[in-house]
Amino acid sequence: MSPSAGVTRSTLRQQIADALRDEVLAGRLPPGREFTVKQIAEQYGVSATPVREALFDLSAQGLLASDQHRGFQVREFTVADYRAMAEARALVVEGLFRDPAERVAVRPEGLASIRRRASEAVRAAKGGDLDVLIGYDLRFWRELGQFVLNPYIADFLTRLRVQAWVFAVHRLRRDGMDENVLWFGHEELVEAIARGDREQVHAEMRSYYGHALAWADRLEAREAEGNAEGGVDGPPGPGFAIPPESPGHCA
Repeated sequence: MSPSAGVTRSTLRQQIADALRDEVLAGRLPPGREFTVKQIAEQYGVSATPVREALFDLSAQGLLASDQHRGFQVREFTVADYRAMAEARALVVEGLFRDPAERVAVRPEGLASIRRRASEAVRAAKGGDLDVLIGYDLRFWRELGQFVLNPYIADFLTRLRVQAWVFAVHRLRRDGMDENVLWFGHEELVEAIARGDREQVHAEMRSYYGHALAWADRLEAREAEGNAEGGVDGPPGPGFAIPPESPGHCA
């Protein structure tokens, strides 16, 4: 294989993975939706190899589950999963800021971009624009993660963030968004980090995780009530369709 062919395939693999991730995050590929390499390859008009590689990449990130006989499906995260994600992130971030001089290096030149992400995320949250909110929220946390000196920790936090949105998106579309679910503290958090105010950073993060866990409690109670009544509390089920290109928490 020539170097250019390798680059082309690698780029296509990444493009497909990015597009499918966007579809999952937008809720257009809901939890439990099954599909095969052949279906995705035909949808995009490409060979099976980059599609298979892209799907395995997303599986490694915890967004898809794979089965040798049934193909792939969008992973279904439970309320217990979501609670565990929030608790894991809280523990890791608490450790990062326990002695930030050794674990976090704030670069002043990066703060302007993060402030913009924070402002746009809050605006989208207050305006109820979920698609815009997810995009800016993920960028906000990813750029903050660049201050973390350990790249493995930064990658772990980013993956948990994406998984949390996969859990949240169809529930927010079903139930709506309000201040009882969404957290609007992006701007306060970034300013506390910019000042090096460790106590305020902890306070903002406690507020964030408090929102997440309170929402989990309400969802858990609602789902328990639905089970007791024999109801079905599942995700919406739009038809299978993936456009050729896709653009591109508060919960």
